[in-house]
Amino acid sequence: MSITIDKDPDTTALPERIRRFPFPFTGDQYRYSANVEPAHKTVPTEAGAWGARLIDIDEFYHQELADRDEILTRDPSRMQVLPHMRPAVWDALTTVLSSTAEDYPDTMSFHREGNACRWQNTLQGLDIEFTVGDDDSLPGGPLRFLGTQIQDDIVLLDIRDNTMWLDAGLVTFAADWSFSFDVGMNFLEIHGPVPRVKEEKIVSRAEQFLLRLQPGEQFRRTNWTMTIGQRLDTSTETYPEWGPDRGTIAADPDMPDKLHLRVEVQHLIRLPHTGVLMFLIRSYLLPLSDIAKVPAWREKFGHVLAELPEDMAEYKGIIRYRKTASDWLLAS
Repeated sequence: MSITIDKDPDTTALPERIRRFPFPFTGDQYRYSANVEPAHKTVPTEAGAWGARLIDIDEFYHQELADRDEILTRDPSRMQVLPHMRPAVWDALTTVLSSTAEDYPDTMSFHREGNACRWQNTLQGLDIEFTVGDDDSLPGGPLRFLGTQIQDDIVLLDIRDNTMWLDAGLVTFAADWSFSFDVGMNFLEIHGPVPRVKEEKIVSRAEQFLLRLQPGEQFRRTNWTMTIGQRLDTSTETYPEWGPDRGTIAADPDMPDKLHLRVEVQHLIRLPHTGVLMFLIRSYLLPLSDIAKVPAWREKFGHVLAELPEDMAEYKGIIRYRKTASDWLLAS
């Protein structure tokens, strides 16, 4: 299959989902790295830009929050808080709501006097008062409530014994991993299955960087994989629903529309009051057919897929279709 692409497209005519997409590749090759940079930094791309805000609210806001609610109703284990993490959950809630209100003053507002708070979200017609520390003052408690306001997954890592422990979170959009399985693990245990990172000491370097973060500091990084269909929940628990598609997508004539580049923008924040490390994980999907509308993206991603080492392609679950995808992207 071939495609004819305008070599000098008018990016202003591209849909917003493309112009705002956090395309993660700067060259024709990809290897694991920490790739950490300060948050709130606008990143220009060949199609537009991304990254100016901590919380990104886009056209998929209501649909993704509805998906999250359905997932949590079906599987409550996607949200867990170990008892000692309750103060950190409140720290996370007030930190994120305050930042979101600053970035979206036309639609959000957050006011706090002591422990008394008021949150308004006109996108949801919401005006609610609550008390920090009183879990019953918010529907579902503070972590569940936060998950109804932002599209990001939320992971909280306690810091003790000179490492980090995944002791709380709300994760409905995991990419081929299980939050409920990882709860209680430390940072090195969680990343144990990732190829090359141990030999190249990437995880240990990342761990030391994160442990040195000061309260209030905010950084971010990107990660990527591929997903078949417009599906954010590719957790281990739901593998029977999406795993078999990996073996058939290469022969599907609709592959360019069904096969998506999935990019995670992961914000890393040392919470200001408890010192707990918060990961906000926002996931974006863009089909190959949209990527192909940006010539530089088409070429870079095509080369990345073609060159990616076998063990990395196997870990990402793309080994069975990455050549077909690369060939399509690089077709003239």
